[in-house]
Amino acid sequence: MTTEIKMPQLGESVTEGTISKWLVKPGVKVNKYDPIAEVMTDKVNAEVPSSYTGVIKDLIANEDETIEVGGVICTMQVEGEASEPTTKNEETKVTEGVEQEVRNDSEKKRYSPAVLRLAGEHNIDLASVQGTGRGGRITRKDIQAMIESGNIPTSTTVEKKVEPTGPPGDVKEETVTPPAASADNLQSTAQQNISAAPGDIEIPVSGVRKAIAANMVKSKHEAPHAWTMVEVDVTNLVNYRNSIKTDFKQKEGFNITFLPFFIKAVVEALKEFPQLNSMWAGDKIIQKKDINISIAVATEDALYVPVIKQADEKSIKGIAREINDLAGKVRNKAINSNDMQGGTFTVNNTGSFGSILSTPIINHPQAAILSVESIVKRPVVMDNDAIAIRHMVNICLSLDHRVLDGLVCGRFLATVKEKLETISKENTQLY
Repeated sequence: MTTEIKMPQLGESVTEGTISKWLVKPGVKVNKYDPIAEVMTDKVNAEVPSSYTGVIKDLIANEDETIEVGGVICTMQVEGEASEPTTKNEETKVTEGVEQEVRNDSEKKRYSPAVLRLAGEHNIDLASVQGTGRGGRITRKDIQAMIESGNIPTSTTVEKKVEPTGPPGDVKEETVTPPAASADNLQSTAQQNISAAPGDIEIPVSGVRKAIAANMVKSKHEAPHAWTMVEVDVTNLVNYRNSIKTDFKQKEGFNITFLPFFIKAVVEALKEFPQLNSMWAGDKIIQKKDINISIAVATEDALYVPVIKQADEKSIKGIAREINDLAGKVRNKAINSNDMQGGTFTVNNTGSFGSILSTPIINHPQAAILSVESIVKRPVVMDNDAIAIRHMVNICLSLDHRVLDGLVCGRFLATVKEKLETISKENTQLY
């Protein structure tokens, strides 16, 4: 018999998933629980298992297509009588690490990329939409139903347009409703103005790239960014790391890079200036107790930001091991949502690409992000006016000016600089 395989619910608040890659083809036989597709949600990437044993008949959903939970993704010719489909508990097992969230009205403010895109294209004020998903979350069906009904609530934000309406000196105020401001609105406008010419290559935007774009635009729109930089003499650090890297690799089985030293210095500075380990929460600022450092790990087509949890409790060696493990998970596509949640401050290693100066975008909702640039040799005027060749690096800080001011950020960077410049074999504990 032919049976439909449907998009499972990969987490309580997840309403849809995007087929990032099919692992099977029509005509291929699979056993129950064999993975048939890789699916990306707004929480995590996961493999979807087959609910039955049989032969794949048709792939209904295309790669990079977003399907709602319960939507048909493929059909299968089931051997014998269809066994019971994968239960919700079994679906939860394949998404180990997916955060299970409490069902409450706060879910309404969590929007999937598909919902944001539709709302932006049709100028819909999401605050006025009643969601039917778990915890009041707005689903794509809610938006589509509203569009079909023609009853579309728009933004209530108004501007005053003043026009003369009578004798000189008389004015009348007219309320004008502007379009809803959103990243997707801007994207729609761009799409209307840009067309492909002969010879141009059109590259479809993947689900991962859409998620990155949405978070970056949200950060730039919500947080007033400010930027500052200091240069650091890391000659002692370079010499120390070079003196231990061979023995370290033999003993620990992985390389010791410069990044763990920078992260350790940042963590120690965050202890002295906890204001930078904060988040903006509308009517209050939340200063986080734990110091969880987000790091950027790039693949060929995407950027992931896993988190070193309780980094203040780890040695340089411990931080180095966690960086190695998290980077391995990303490159082996084994990263899960738990690995990427809970970050309180981001350290971005742009220097690995040869960059010497950058203005990073804050990793929303954190209050700041620090970029470590490339270490380069430069002639430097020393305290005794002698000129020497030194290893120099720029560290760049982007900050949310709602949360932080220049004074505390300047002191924070000065502290990071001091800690990096005093690293040596005599006063630095590796373990």
